[in-house]
Amino acid sequence: MGTRYVVARYEAKGYKFEVLVKPDEAWDFRNGKIKSVSEVLVSDEVFRDAAKGLRASEQALREVFGTLDKNVIAERVLRSGELQLTSQQRHEMLENMRKQIINYISRNCVDPKSGLPHPPTRIELALEQVRFGVNLNRSVEEQALEAIKALRTVLPLKTTVATIEIHVPAAYIKNFNLISQLGTLRSSKWNEDGSFSVTLEVPGGMKGEVIEKVNSLTRGQADIKEASQKSG
Repeated sequence: MGTRYVVARYEAKGYKFEVLVKPDEAWDFRNGKIKSVSEVLVSDEVFRDAAKGLRASEQALREVFGTLDKNVIAERVLRSGELQLTSQQRHEMLENMRKQIINYISRNCVDPKSGLPHPPTRIELALEQVRFGVNLNRSVEEQALEAIKALRTVLPLKTTVATIEIHVPAAYIKNFNLISQLGTLRSSKWNEDGSFSVTLEVPGGMKGEVIEKVNSLTRGQADIKEASQKSG
């Protein structure tokens, strides 16, 4: 049987507030899968210490939330506060963040010898080798940059940024926004014949993916040229 409830905790103005919530439903609520907070609550009581059964005072509720409506208060606690995680939820979050870090490295780095991205499996094995730990309280990019430094002791890595110049025929003008958002847009130009040109900067590991996407959007009729590639 799963955990019956967990605590969602919120602190403000020197007060602490806790509500008891169903773990899976609370997680779904935080991620937008459940809209009604009433589906999440185990009890509509708002505590200052749930473990001791001590309720929050009306004065504290009014001072912090401006209301005594338990649903309004519980929703704010859930959205803005700290939510206890079950061991399974924590494991799933760690695995998901680990995959995002690996994906970031694969997209932003290449093997200096081949100029191609390392396969995600190789990066994952190398992370295990250097015993890289994931921290849920830090951003994916911040941890990925640290991971890259650690990985260079066991895996040849080169960070690259490719500059791609793309000329798209007028027939595909409707795809301007889609194409210009495939990387960092450095310049764009509308031509007299209705065609357009853009210059994009993309991580070296994503270059092939971007080119493939542009070809798909233009049925192979775009003129694509790699202008430069910077290494780091």
